[in-house]
Amino acid sequence: MATFSLLAGLALGPVVGLLATLAMDRVMPRLPEGTTAPKVAAGVLTDTPVDDAPERLATWVHYVAGGGSGLLFVGLVAAAQTGLGGGAVALAVASAVMLALMVGFFALVPLPRARGLPRQRLATIRRDWALSAATYVVAAAVLVGVAGGV
Repeated sequence: MATFSLLAGLALGPVVGLLATLAMDRVMPRLPEGTTAPKVAAGVLTDTPVDDAPERLATWVHYVAGGGSGLLFVGLVAAAQTGLGGGAVALAVASAVMLALMVGFFALVPLPRARGLPRQRLATIRRDWALSAATYVVAAAVLVGVAGGV
């Protein structure tokens, strides 16, 4: 697997992130609470109940976070390559770490701060976010693997 220079990683990261977010967009509407996660973020940012969160802000936050997460993922792959050597093992380790970070951050930071969510919805929201995040990570891993020649 080819290693990316800092400049290449900075260029590749947001592209990978946005494309992985588009893959995630195919899954989210099919899940019962799949589209709730961006509304949680928008609700926390505006201090409004989740169901009243601004739709445009939710969309904006979703894509900006997706692009930024692409940078993080490419950085994790580079770090894993440094520690483990190139190849599929480094990509798999970076993918596992990325999934844990995505799910853990959402479950521990914005979700507990969200207003207007009954407790009965929280488990479904967490599960649907985990499935959406897994889709993102798989798509990102495939894209980085193809770009790096794995």
